[in-house]
Amino acid sequence: MKRRDFVGLTGLAAGALFLPSIPGFGAGNPVDPSQLLEGVDTAVKKRLADAALNAAKSAGATYADVRIGRYLNQGIFTREKQVQNISSTESYGVGVRVIANGTWGFAATNTVTEAGVAKAAQLAVQIAKANSKVQKEQVKLAPQKGYGEVSWKAPIQQNAFEVPIAQKVDLLLNANAKALENGASFVNSVLFQVNEQKYFASTDGSYIDQDIHRIFPTFGVTVVDRASGKFRSRQALSAPMGLGYEYLTPKAADKVRGPAGSDIVGYKQSYDIIEDITAAAKQAKQKITAKSVVPGKYDLVLDPHHLGLTIHESVGHPLELDRVLGYEANYAGTSFATLEWKAKKAPYGSKQVNIVADKLQPGSLGAVGYDDEGVKTKRWDLIKEGVLVDYEKIRDQAHIVGQNESDGCCYAQSWQDVQFQRMPNVSLQPGKAKLSVDELVKGVDKGIYIAGNGSFSIDQQRYNFQFGGQVFYAIEKGKITEMLEDVAYQANTQEFWNSCAAVCDESDYRFAGFFNDGKGQPSQSSAVSHGSATTRFNGVNVINTARKIG
Repeated sequence: MKRRDFVGLTGLAAGALFLPSIPGFGAGNPVDPSQLLEGVDTAVKKRLADAALNAAKSAGATYADVRIGRYLNQGIFTREKQVQNISSTESYGVGVRVIANGTWGFAATNTVTEAGVAKAAQLAVQIAKANSKVQKEQVKLAPQKGYGEVSWKAPIQQNAFEVPIAQKVDLLLNANAKALENGASFVNSVLFQVNEQKYFASTDGSYIDQDIHRIFPTFGVTVVDRASGKFRSRQALSAPMGLGYEYLTPKAADKVRGPAGSDIVGYKQSYDIIEDITAAAKQAKQKITAKSVVPGKYDLVLDPHHLGLTIHESVGHPLELDRVLGYEANYAGTSFATLEWKAKKAPYGSKQVNIVADKLQPGSLGAVGYDDEGVKTKRWDLIKEGVLVDYEKIRDQAHIVGQNESDGCCYAQSWQDVQFQRMPNVSLQPGKAKLSVDELVKGVDKGIYIAGNGSFSIDQQRYNFQFGGQVFYAIEKGKITEMLEDVAYQANTQEFWNSCAAVCDESDYRFAGFFNDGKGQPSQSSAVSHGSATTRFNGVNVINTARKIG
């Protein structure tokens, strides 16, 4: 079958040739791609919401909110010269959350009629009343004003769902061809696209309509040296973004060069997949003959695409208030940064460490106008000059830490899941003084520059950890000298962030991000970005991952 014949057969769009590897992505019913451009009238959604809210109040709820969600996903999957799968799905339904007898209740339905949502609301109240028999303390919500009828749309320039599938397939297959031309033995590329059409209403008086878009182009390149049997890979240095298809139109102004001698290019608000995959094939080949690292203490220069994961695991998750309080322990446990630990004012990091949380940054995955319990989003400090000053919290948690408002970081992965506290964007602020990557490297006598994400592990208190990467370069006397392999660094959270010596300026600032941040039981997935500039950490322990015992 010819490629274009395959693309034309949209009825095969949800075939089982290749399943998405991102949890939650693609959940829903297979649809013709043309249906992804359809919408639901706001007036219809308001009538449905009022039916649910009125039914909940009549059944005895003292508070209720309703989320009407239409979740659209499209994934295009290729390998070498073939299209493996094109998946287009839609999930549409309503979730109703209530408080009755001081206790939460939740129910959901995909019967999207006034009778159907009213029935779900009544069931949610029944569940809340049943739960109240074992509830020890009544739910206490931070006050929240109603906003009336408002809306928010992601500021995209081009809706990815409006771009012909053939055009997107051609981009991926052209990228694969470039990788093969430059020495790749195997290559796969994927384009994930998401549109969340969400309508929220509550008894506080809010009716909020939001249109959220995300996109994630990515790939993996592998080079095999048949003479030695060795093989090495390099993944894409793209970031998933809260943008439209314009992200895949590269702009020179969005490209950020790594330190001289590294051949690394980072990307801001647009991405050049052809450039990146070409470099990936060449770097994967170089990795086969790269020198294996000598273990020891090194100054690390960490690229934002790499540092994002370290921020995510050692700052983002341990400052989720439910983990801090011991209410959440799934996916690597609770947190060392308890309320008692915070009260001691022990330094989380050095004076250079200023970390903020937000749901506002344009182009970020977390950017929305309002969260999933109707709170207007904002920005707030988590760590200021190395000192922990706040956590990430939602309406029913704020009073626990003596505050009277939510941070606006409540989220549910779909209409059929209950919303709960999720990580917002968590970002290391760039340095205020002018400092380029080359100037940062110039001050390093013995170090390693790391770009891209690799394997990692972290303990059940989010304290002791180990991180790898994609590409590593030795730094000697202020210069990149050669590529290295088998690098991972080990530290604990306090030790690592207190070793932070310098952060490049705003011109180097960009996002890393994750489509699939897992949390909860049953598990839910959310998308989150982490901004930073290239950063130096002094005297970090580096191990050789290829060493064998005995």
